[in-house]
Amino acid sequence: MDTDVLVAGAGPVGLALACALLQHGVSVRVVDKAQGPATTSRANFVHARGSEVLDRLDALGGLAGESLRAMTITTYAGDRPMTRIRFGDPGLRTAAPPMVISQARVEAALRDRLAELGGRPEWNAGLVAAEQDASGVSATLADGRVVRAGRLVGCDGTGSTVRGLAGIGFPGVKVSERFLLVDARLDTTLERGGTSGWVHPDGMLGAMPMPGGRWRLLAYDPAFRESGPSEEQIVERMRRILAERTGRIGVRLLEADWASLFQVHRRLADTYRRGRVLLAGDAAHAHAPFGGQGMLTGLGDAENLAWKLALVAQGRAGERLLDTYEAERRPLAAKVLSGSTAQTKINIAAGPVGRFLRDQVLLPISNIGRLQRWVTYGTSQLWVSYHRGPLGGRGARPRPGDRVPDLPCERPDGTPTRLHAELRGRWAVLGGPAALEAARPRLGDQVTLLHPSGHALPAMLVRPDAHLACKGGPAELARWLDGALH
Repeated sequence: MDTDVLVAGAGPVGLALACALLQHGVSVRVVDKAQGPATTSRANFVHARGSEVLDRLDALGGLAGESLRAMTITTYAGDRPMTRIRFGDPGLRTAAPPMVISQARVEAALRDRLAELGGRPEWNAGLVAAEQDASGVSATLADGRVVRAGRLVGCDGTGSTVRGLAGIGFPGVKVSERFLLVDARLDTTLERGGTSGWVHPDGMLGAMPMPGGRWRLLAYDPAFRESGPSEEQIVERMRRILAERTGRIGVRLLEADWASLFQVHRRLADTYRRGRVLLAGDAAHAHAPFGGQGMLTGLGDAENLAWKLALVAQGRAGERLLDTYEAERRPLAAKVLSGSTAQTKINIAAGPVGRFLRDQVLLPISNIGRLQRWVTYGTSQLWVSYHRGPLGGRGARPRPGDRVPDLPCERPDGTPTRLHAELRGRWAVLGGPAALEAARPRLGDQVTLLHPSGHALPAMLVRPDAHLACKGGPAELARWLDGALH
């Protein structure tokens, strides 16, 4: 084998997967058809769950410091404010608060972490063919090189070559007509402490502050029928929309860094795995941009898949463990897709009934504080649990499969630490030495012993993705590992 795992796609999901695999001691190569790193991106928000994943990859670094805290959404009808939503603390300990930061910066941080771990993306290396057999996958790159890998993972976006080569269906429906997207500098009195949005009969308009003094403008514009418009045409169209929909003379687009247009599709892969070929991120699920769930869900895919691939590649687990990846992640993607699709339909409501429900019912009740806290928690994905999946279980919380918060802990020598900081490519036993010794025959040195600080908790085994594996003494722990990894 040239490598244990070949990852196609050097976006945030592919880079996160590669970092996690290297943390687990598994060899990986990352290839991408692009000439180099992206400098623009549609995703520009990292929720609390995403911050946690980046923290466990040791890739969070200074992202929190350079991001914005635009934690409000003010909705206007012309220049009249209708409602103001404030996103607050969901009440759970996290690595960093929600961050307004571009996907390009997240990717740069992940590339830096990958380099620290000894890896690098290979650019101008598109995948053109892949054949799998009983022992591995032979992948042919655009330059004719053939890479032999134990597994191939497609993290290559909605137009995934890997998914097509594997013959995996990607059914879905179109949710909307055209959106215009422009990153620009504005002459405006808008507050940079939050996003501003306008409801209008011709379509919604949003303006989100970005680091560096820039703004991201997003407008629904089904009437824009220009075929293959240039960036200049999109920018000029956005200038008109700003004047028509905001009712603010003092909002002017000065210069644009990037402009694009897109339609929203909802898609979900028929399966996440075909033999030795797997999918993650946008290659497996295509989302609407509202709510910032696309990159967030993909980062969760990467972390969930990495520790399972590692155990199988190292001979510590059987093939059945890889089936739990789809069993845990695909139902979540379906749920998230339903939510983002519903939000899109609300935002683009065109008929009188739809606009009435949005403007006179949904927007006013969004001022309720309890509802705002619920929205914060829902979009954070801190609620994600796998307790109904094949590795989950019932009982008192936390149940097997539930997320375990970032608890303050101590190492056996008394050194203070955090639970999630110890999960960087490792498992954790919260308990005594006997429980640790019960885990080592299955997990080797990839498990550490911790003592919760100031918490009376039952003995627990915590997965590398911060979800509870099992509770109980050494016998229960060994029984769970034997059942999960055989």
